[in-house]
Amino acid sequence: MPKVKVKRKSTFIDMTAMSDVTVLLLTFFMLTSTFVQKEPVQVSTPGSVMEIKIPEQNVLQILIDKDGKIFMSLDKQEDRVATLQQVGEKYGITFTPEEINTFRLSNSFGVPIKNMKEFLNLKPEQQDRILKDYGIPNDTINKEFQTWVSTATELNKDLIIAIKADANTPYKNIKGVMNSLADIRKLRYNLITSLKNLPPEI
Repeated sequence: MPKVKVKRKSTFIDMTAMSDVTVLLLTFFMLTSTFVQKEPVQVSTPGSVMEIKIPEQNVLQILIDKDGKIFMSLDKQEDRVATLQQVGEKYGITFTPEEINTFRLSNSFGVPIKNMKEFLNLKPEQQDRILKDYGIPNDTINKEFQTWVSTATELNKDLIIAIKADANTPYKNIKGVMNSLADIRKLRYNLITSLKNLPPEI
């Protein structure tokens, strides 16, 4: 007896539910993720076994590269603008609305105040290229570094100071920053390090 041939039907899978889940997941990750802030120099932090999480808001980060140059960053744009304007007033410098807006969008800054106006009028790609050659002066005459820190912390009392230094930065440069902070009575700060794994106990 001949076999009955069953007519094949094409398999149809409704992907609507799958695409909905994909869009929801993508939206969730986009809204909850934090982007890594661009830094003027690459810093390889030393290892540490202590793990204390630094908050994501109200942080004044002090970045020290291996040559001892100092850069700073403030996470809130309104803090950046207010700090720039007040530091400018202390040194007799007035910034235009365009210069203020450029500074507002800068993640990090590290230019002597006398060069700030000239720097802010450069194109973004030029700023990125030359910023690493500057650094905020930390001397006992102009005290620019201390002025930036004290102004920022006066404007925002909730600021937490975090120092991020390269593993190859000479100790005298880091000690100079700490001494400058001590001079303005900023004695509490965090040191940013990389988490180092301890060898398993035998």
